[in-house]
Amino acid sequence: MKYCVEISSVAEADADNAFLRLSQITSPTTASQWYAGLLQAIESLSQMPKRCSIARENEFFSQEIRQLLYGRGRNLYRILFTIIEEREVSTVRILHIRHATQQTLGEEPEL
Repeated sequence: MKYCVEISSVAEADADNAFLRLSQITSPTTASQWYAGLLQAIESLSQMPKRCSIARENEFFSQEIRQLLYGRGRNLYRILFTIIEEREVSTVRILHIRHATQQTLGEEPEL
């Protein structure tokens, strides 16, 4: 089964911000390659999105939240998404793209 992949405006902004941060600490070529790879990783979710693990945010939301890890080392990001199963078209909705070290969404900040 093939899924339609939709990227929320919030996730697009997350990706753009990550690209800008990366381009400030590496070369523009490296940042562009990273961004192209990110888009490929997102597109890969059109096939078997349930291969990805449940995200730690899952306990804070009513819908199931999964994650696809992208990158490595200091540049590891979590692509957070949900799967919407419908009769005609099933959709993978990209909700956020977050650096692996960012706080869990829905969790109270530590004081």
